[in-house]
Amino acid sequence: MSGTVGTSVTAGVTARPADGAGPDRPPARRRSWRLGDMIVPVFAGLAFIYLMVPIAYTVAFSFNVPGRTNLLWRGFTLENWQNPCGAPQVCQSLVNSLQVGLIATVVATTLGTLIALALVRYKFRGRTLANLLIFLPMSTPEVVLGAALLAQFLSLRVNPGFTTVVLAHTMFCISFVVVTVKARVASLDPKLEEAAADLYASSWQAFWRVTFPLLLPGIAAAALLAFSLSFDDFIITNFNSGNFTTFPKFVYVSATRGIPAQANVIGSAMFFLALLLVVTAQVVSVARRRRR
Repeated sequence: MSGTVGTSVTAGVTARPADGAGPDRPPARRRSWRLGDMIVPVFAGLAFIYLMVPIAYTVAFSFNVPGRTNLLWRGFTLENWQNPCGAPQVCQSLVNSLQVGLIATVVATTLGTLIALALVRYKFRGRTLANLLIFLPMSTPEVVLGAALLAQFLSLRVNPGFTTVVLAHTMFCISFVVVTVKARVASLDPKLEEAAADLYASSWQAFWRVTFPLLLPGIAAAALLAFSLSFDDFIITNFNSGNFTTFPKFVYVSATRGIPAQANVIGSAMFFLALLLVVTAQVVSVARRRRR
């Protein structure tokens, strides 16, 4: 009888599959590749290439040997990077764009943050209408917006120039700031300010020591967005600038005879600077998460 039991046990052990699959566990299946699994990676790669080709062209032709035009490759040189202001008005237009962008960003960020706080934290008459009006500059085509602003300035007898460009940029940047900061304000817990009030903090102290530090990431993101929109804008600027030239307007005017290599140098430098800021922000964010 013992021999029969031993034979049964041995047979049971021998009959068990080597891969660990039992009666309750189905055997492992190999993953089969389907056409649908490749659609998203392929289209994502094509979209990435489509976005990177103009940037690669700009960077490559910033090293082109200068000539009357910058449409044909003549050879590699570092002269353009050593003298980025070699082309007439290229650096002056860059300074103009930086001045307009900084002023418009400061004003739009300040006003937009206050508007976002008012729309989220307070109830007043016309609140729904104000929310609707905030989205109008974002949904209106830039051609219509630029023409309307030009007509308004001319009716007020204001000559197009630096002031009109700053006012126009501030106007359409406010909407983007309000939307960005508004989302951050809506995510804050009001109990934090109530806790500060329980600790005998005034409304002003609770705002600066509790609310504002929590809003700061959203405000910084809104400011960066406003500056990039202002620095990049051409259509509204072209309508309201008159003889005042910004960097996008300089590039557009120069395109008829070939954009100078120095413009490609400045464009490449701005791209690398923005890329550096994004990478630095990501590295700092990852470091903070690891410390926590």
